[in-house]
Formats: sequence, C-alpha cells, structure tokens
Amino acid sequence: MRRSILSALLAACTVLAPLSAANAAPAPNYVVLDNDFLGPGGSNIQSIIPLLNRPGVTLLGLTSVVGDDWENAGTAHALRFLEIAHQTQIPVADGATTPLVNTVAETKLREQQFGIIPWKGAWGGLGSIEHVPATQPPVRKLTEGAPHITADALPAAMFLIREVHAHPHQVTIIAAGPLTNLALAIRIDPTFAETAKQLVFMGGLLDASMMSVTGNADFASDFNLIMDPEAAQIALTAPWPAITCVGNVSNDIMMTPELANRIDAKHNAVTDYLQKYQAPLPLWDELTSAIAVDPTLITKSVTAIMNVNIDHGMDYGHAHIWPDSTAPKGMGLRKVKIVQSIDKTRFINDFVSQSQNAPGTH
Repeated sequence: MRRSILSALLAACTVLAPLSAANAAPAPNYVVLDNDFLGPGGSNIQSIIPLLNRPGVTLLGLTSVVGDDWENAGTAHALRFLEIAHQTQIPVADGATTPLVNTVAETKLREQQFGIIPWKGAWGGLGSIEHVPATQPPVRKLTEGAPHITADALPAAMFLIREVHAHPHQVTIIAAGPLTNLALAIRIDPTFAETAKQLVFMGGLLDASMMSVTGNADFASDFNLIMDPEAAQIALTAPWPAITCVGNVSNDIMMTPELANRIDAKHNAVTDYLQKYQAPLPLWDELTSAIAVDPTLITKSVTAIMNVNIDHGMDYGHAHIWPDSTAPKGMGLRKVKIVQSIDKTRFINDFVSQSQNAPGTH
C-alpha cells in the first residue's frame, strides 16, 4: 500500500514538472519548514516570519514534529499563527508523534544514569519527566486560541516527498526541530534527499560543555539531536546536494524587550503577537530560516564531516566533527557547512522589517 501511494505521488509530480528547461524562468526558491512548533512566545513559531516576506521565496508548507511540544499541539500552534497572520493558504502537515527509537522511559533512565537533561521539550520542559505519558496526549487549551483551520490530509513525510518531487532540485528543507520527519521521508523514498535542493538544520552545537557551566545550560543542550539521535544520523548521512548546520551561532542573538518594542512600533497582527508573547530566548529557529533563504547573511563558516552518536550512553545524540584527514571511513558520513558567524545587524533589521510587513496584516 505504501509503495502504491508513493508511486502515485511521484507520477503526479512528474506531470507537474516542467516539460522543457530551455524556456524556464530563473529557478524559484521553494522552502518547506519542518519544526516542533512550541508556542506562542518562543523561537519555533517565529521561524515562520523570515519566510513570509521574501521576494522570490515560496513557502510550500509547514510540517510538524514532536520535540519542544507534542506534535498535535505544535500543529495547532502553527495553524493558529497562520490564521493570526492571515496566511491560511499555507498548508500544515502532521508529522511524527514520537522519535524513531528514543522514548520517555529511556530518557528517564538516562537522566538517572548520566544527569539531568536541562530541556526536555514535550517530555517535561525544564521540569521533571516523572509523570510524562509515553504517548501523545490530547491538545490542551491554547493560550492564543484554538485554530479554525485543519491540517493537510497528507502526513508530513509524504508531504515532504510530494513537494520535493513536484519541484526537483528547487526545494530547501529547513529543519528546526528533531529530524524525525526527514528520516521517515528518506526511508520511504531513497531519492528524497538527492531530489531536494539542500538541507538547512538547527542543531549541531559543538564544544558546548564550557558554555553549559558558565552560561545557560539549556542553551548548550543540543535538544534537536538529543530528542531523536537515530533520525539525525539518518538525515545527516543522506545524499543531500548540500547541508548547512546552524548551531552555536544561533545562541548569540536574543529576543529582548527592546527588540520586541522595536518590532511593535508598527502595529499589525504579527507584531502584536510577538509583543504579547515575547520570551527572552535566542532566535535559534528564526536565524535558521533566514540563513536558508539568504545565505549571504553568513560571514564565516567551515566545512567538516559530521556524525551523530547513537550509542545509548552519556554521549547519545551529540554531534562530532572531523577534518577529512582524521574522519572515520566507510560510514557514509557527509560534509556539512557549519555557520560560525553572521551579519547580526542585517539579520535583525530584516526580521523587524519582515514582521512589520508580513503580508495580509493591517
């Protein structure tokens, strides 16, 4: 059954593909944002904003995954934000409700053995995991109100496959949460990654041990990889044409009251939303989205071979990098572009402008 559904999707996408590249216009910049949409008042929902007001950029859809919140709650938050922003034409697809292998029970055991994980997302947040259910509970009442629109009929992995094959080599996949949906798409369709344009992901915090001692331990926790290490390894060893890692650099820019006030100097539904639900957190996912559609923001980067540890010990879910000369061989590891610094002033200015001029607002 799964194979027949996939075959039908690919056949439909073939019909949609251009018949001739000779007369084609410049390739459009298509994006799909895959995220664990905790909200409101944090980086996850706000990652949509850099994609709403970009000339030449088309946001094909959002896909939701368990991570910072349960998947069904994430979908509800995303749908509600699109209503607030008057962007209900953008589809949202439900995704994975649990990681591939990692479980609540295993995370409890890991904390007993190796110490507290500062941020556990849907599995206890900053608090205890003790009474967290093993599977997804019903959606609680949303602070910002329940959405009136519903999710797309396709599950996230199939949605991702459909969009990539409908626009071969033109779709950037932005992964700002755990990589579970991407791993499922790769396992369903081995041509998925190579048919995309690129993967830009938020994760891969490196050499963060000192920061966890001298700064904020949560900001040094590589949650997106820790939540689903097996999915991260599958995704980061797939044959994407290019992979960009937005890791440590994303800790450097904060949502402050001053920034929120600057954004809300021009009132619309989006700026009022940001002002009302502002949280003093780094702009992790907002920066990832911005870099994905405007790589000229990058002022310094390095390319290295990356892997994610899937041994179920203290290092489970941690990223490691090597130069070519010392990298492990025969493991299918990929080179990753690691962003080291960005034009902060331009990023902030753009984020303010995109918030204030979000289409469809007043």
